[in-house]
Amino acid sequence: MTEADGQGRPTSDGDPDGRDPDGRDHVRRIPDIISLVKDSYGELRPAERRVADVVLDDVRFAVDASNAVLAQRAQVSEPTVTRFCRAIGCEGVRDFKLKLAQSLVVGALYLSKPPPTSSDNGMPFWNAVFGEARRALQEAERQLDPAQLVKAAEFIAKARQVTVFGLGGSSSALAQETQYRLFRYGITVSAQCDPYLMRMTASTLKPSDLVIAISATGRTREVIEAVELAKHYRANAIGVTAPDTDLVRACDVRLTVAVPEYPDTLKPTASRFAFLAAIDLMAVAAAYKLDGSARETVRRIKYNAQIHRTGKEMEPLGD
Repeated sequence: MTEADGQGRPTSDGDPDGRDPDGRDHVRRIPDIISLVKDSYGELRPAERRVADVVLDDVRFAVDASNAVLAQRAQVSEPTVTRFCRAIGCEGVRDFKLKLAQSLVVGALYLSKPPPTSSDNGMPFWNAVFGEARRALQEAERQLDPAQLVKAAEFIAKARQVTVFGLGGSSSALAQETQYRLFRYGITVSAQCDPYLMRMTASTLKPSDLVIAISATGRTREVIEAVELAKHYRANAIGVTAPDTDLVRACDVRLTVAVPEYPDTLKPTASRFAFLAAIDLMAVAAAYKLDGSARETVRRIKYNAQIHRTGKEMEPLGD
């Protein structure tokens, strides 16, 4: 799923080097001052709201502007700017600017407006969603290595069991999707989307087992550590991820795609289309390796699914 790293600070229950009593590093919480401004807006005086409007309209300007310039743009006095800062819980203008800069570092992408787009149907996001999906599939077709795909299919076909790791929104959903794709071919497969269950599952694996690790960035530490643990117990590993990452280096098979994201934070990430294509290719390639047994399992599933939908046995074909 990317938080800014905090520096150690003294606390009542830890030491000044930023470690908890049990020896683990802790992360300093950066106050989300932008949300505080928005949530406190209704409680501000009219002049203070004008300051809030200026800040929310252009956060980067508010970070860089002097107190006098900020007051001038909001058409208020400088003491009003100070009162505004204190009204939202800051010690003063300096403290407010520091916290605002920290929020900007963490969430600048989500404060920027998307580039203008046009569409004949009145939906400006229409072309962005479909266009990015098409581009992601084109990149997947261009970048995926057929030789690595064949090797992945061989690993899946001969595995005693397959476990799929994915953490976070898209990767968790893709891990579940991989499970749905593979079980219908008679493959013993499970998906784990909790970091503790990943480690516990990895601890149970054997040389005949296989891990499929999915990560959009390839930098998710919990997934990488779970794969490394599985490798310690001599299980094989397939990575569906971005190229040239720590996860790639931990895996035996690398199904990698790099897809630049469209700068609109409201739009779903395009890379999931590329990874879904990789998963589909991998699953179908494994099914062709299994051939007869895969076809029989699919036949059984279709047969019983049809009975469930209709509530009756399949009718025999007529003469």
